[in-house]
Amino acid sequence: MRQMSIILGFERLIDSGRIRGHRVGLVCNLASIDKNLQHISTRFANEPSVTLNALFGPQHGFESNDQDNMVETSHSHHSIHDIPIYSLYSETRTPTTDMLRDLDVLVIDLQDVGTRVYTYLYTMANCLRACRQHDIPVIVTDRPNPIGGISVEGPLLDETYSSFVGQFAIPLRHGMTIGEVANLFNDHFDIGAKLEVFKMEGWTRQMYFDDTSLPWIPPSPNLPTLDSAIVYPGNVLIEGTNLSEGRGTTLPFELIGAPWINAEQLVTDLNAVDLPGVDFRPKTFEPTFQKHAQSVCHGCQIHVHDRTTFKPVLTTAALLLACRQANPNFFSWRKPPYEYEHVKLPIDILSGSARLREHIESNAPLAKLETGWRADLSSFAPIREKFLIY
Repeated sequence: MRQMSIILGFERLIDSGRIRGHRVGLVCNLASIDKNLQHISTRFANEPSVTLNALFGPQHGFESNDQDNMVETSHSHHSIHDIPIYSLYSETRTPTTDMLRDLDVLVIDLQDVGTRVYTYLYTMANCLRACRQHDIPVIVTDRPNPIGGISVEGPLLDETYSSFVGQFAIPLRHGMTIGEVANLFNDHFDIGAKLEVFKMEGWTRQMYFDDTSLPWIPPSPNLPTLDSAIVYPGNVLIEGTNLSEGRGTTLPFELIGAPWINAEQLVTDLNAVDLPGVDFRPKTFEPTFQKHAQSVCHGCQIHVHDRTTFKPVLTTAALLLACRQANPNFFSWRKPPYEYEHVKLPIDILSGSARLREHIESNAPLAKLETGWRADLSSFAPIREKFLIY
């Protein structure tokens, strides 16, 4: 598709005059830029009728430099704007009364990646709750879903498995923009904040990020490219195992492996499944940090050749089955804690219930897994449809 010029939600907000004369708080990080690489905080600070009073950073920090899960970011101060930067991945993940005290409106401008377990969604949900309690309006300025707004895949979250990587019953790949998700959370899941969503102009549901005119800025440290975001809805599940998901390499989430894997056999097994839109290549790599740091891992690189037919969640389920079947004495599920959950297994809170783990432990066929998801997706489809704005 030819690249289209996108007018982002925050650009429409500035042009609208909606926040003139207001004291504004801004939830954002370094991916909150326009097509000219100018940051939203600079755009707001340069508006003479807008008072930018505070910045709020999600997981990985306002500067997007903290690598790992449960690595908290300290509060800081913006030296140019001379305002506080509050971390919402610190001793609190919700704005406090003191943080909101001098604000007339809170603006949220975050680049989501189309996956239920991305914590920016729940930073947004926590902000909506806090602002409802303090009677502060919230404006969410919309950005593209980088992996398109059509495909929806994977199981729904069972809310008894709610955590900071999933608070609401939505699928792993939700196929919505962050503005659409904001309305879904606020209305369908009854948060009830005073919410406005400023939509984009020029974005359509079939667009991937490289169909837009926008530069890719990693929304978090381990999603360096669009390719990493495309596989992320499935391969984020690898975090719930003792396999390396490629953190500590230049291809996080595209490389999967462990020291004990036979790479050639794994790739032969996976390619024999004939999964749609994807091929696998044997790969040896050595993570510099995180799981298996400084150890040689053998596994595969995932090559998506048709992203419109590719099923990331099904693909990862096949990968987990193959790794466990070939290496039952070495493969294991990661133990808690994980993202502030200290009891339930990480794989269960990531996938949304115990079902995926139990199916893999029982060597259930892939078709059975996908059939179970279809029932979930059928129940979610009419709910999702109500909140689509493009």
